[in-house]
Amino acid sequence: MSVKILTDSACDLPLSFYKENNITLIPLKVHLDDTEYEDLVTINPATVYQAIREGKVPKTSQASPVAFEEVFTQMAKNNEDGIYIAFSSELSGTYQTAVMMLEQVKETYPDFNLTIVDTKCASLGFGLIVQEAAKLAKENASKEAILEDINFRCQHMEHLFTVHDLDYLAKGGRVSKASAFLGGLLNIKPLLNVENGKLVPIEKHRGKKKLLRRIIEIMQERGANFENQIIGISHADDEETALEMKDLIKKEFHVKDVYISSIGATIGSHTGSGTIAIFFLNKLIS
Repeated sequence: MSVKILTDSACDLPLSFYKENNITLIPLKVHLDDTEYEDLVTINPATVYQAIREGKVPKTSQASPVAFEEVFTQMAKNNEDGIYIAFSSELSGTYQTAVMMLEQVKETYPDFNLTIVDTKCASLGFGLIVQEAAKLAKENASKEAILEDINFRCQHMEHLFTVHDLDYLAKGGRVSKASAFLGGLLNIKPLLNVENGKLVPIEKHRGKKKLLRRIIEIMQERGANFENQIIGISHADDEETALEMKDLIKKEFHVKDVYISSIGATIGSHTGSGTIAIFFLNKLIS
């Protein structure tokens, strides 16, 4: 029996991916207009970005404990082995909820063999890890081999991203309101990454062209063996810039492939539209 892969909607993969690869999706929650939605299932990113443009402020919450309990219980009854690949515990309480519900289910099914991995990753950086795990599971790789691959990628996944409007980061306490105000006046774009699961601003640049060129420079500094890598680009309602970034990457590096996805409703609620994120490994499995 192959290993069952589970993940949550913060990995920003399209709904079709889960169906095609037999992956169990645990959706995070989006709250808009006094209604609770399931990310990717009952609300799409375009709805969130339109609401933000209209001045609304979507809220998000972690995945439902009941959803975990139902999925875990059914797997335990079916005697399935599994791996739940989770959104960074530094950015959501979803991982902790999953751990809590696993402990509860194991009180009834003590032999239930499920491993929960805190990726410390977000968006498509997290999604690339899920894609590779799904591929290995399809090839009937052992649970140990899949976990080894997941843990390696979690440790070596680089996240580089920028937002169109600093106000959204200011609302989340990531930058000061004064910085957001001045950034808007001066067309200053922040460059951020994820370190140990947390969002960390690293640089600021004036203008989009300079920023995209700087991302390429950092990829040159940090990346490894691009010819064997799938590079990830996720965007929040800005496919044009994502395609521009794809062209820059392909001109600069001999990459295996470039995969583009839309930033989902959960993460998009915090970044706003116009966010561009690049994901790659700083070391590759030999």
